[in-house]
Amino acid sequence: MNDATPPNRCRIVLIAPPGVTAARIAAALDGGDVASLILPENGMDEASFQAFAEQIVPTAQTAGVAVVIAGDSRIAGRVHADGIHVEVGKAELAETIENLQSRMMVGVGGAKTRDDALELGETRPDYIFFGRFGYDNKPEPHPRNLSLGQWWADMIQIPCIVMAGSDIASVEAVGATGAEFVALSSAVFADGTDPKTAVATANALLDETAPRFED
Repeated sequence: MNDATPPNRCRIVLIAPPGVTAARIAAALDGGDVASLILPENGMDEASFQAFAEQIVPTAQTAGVAVVIAGDSRIAGRVHADGIHVEVGKAELAETIENLQSRMMVGVGGAKTRDDALELGETRPDYIFFGRFGYDNKPEPHPRNLSLGQWWADMIQIPCIVMAGSDIASVEAVGATGAEFVALSSAVFADGTDPKTAVATANALLDETAPRFED
């Protein structure tokens, strides 16, 4: 459960991996502060994905966690999600923002270079994500994502999310970039990992090491 006043440092964004259960997501949310939860389709058909999201959204929102649906604005609307995550070009992103941003936040991923990121940033999304869903299979974050996150956080006011690695301690490297958010997936939801403990550990590490933002 989140505190009424969120911590003034890099915060956690959870990304649901393929096959994760609603119960394991709920357990993760009991581990402490989580800013938001991104639900990718993960190969599910539309009906299954919507049913899965319908299980998760009320639980997360009750815990003070914003829920972002990846890719499908219709499902996002049906389940009363807080936002949508897309990986599209500048023109399509601008259209999505124009159509949806009055009703829900719109975040974007897919930028692999500074030029990509700046072009997408011109449309003023609610956040930009550096990383790829499902590619957090090494203990440490990808160096390119860390580099882009640090550059972006230094230069641009739009918040960024940087994908961490499979080791929970990798939140320290992301926090050190100045990024507003660190994304965790396999580090929390891998087989044999207790999601609640993992989130609690991540928050403790960020409390100890992440720089504080100016008010």
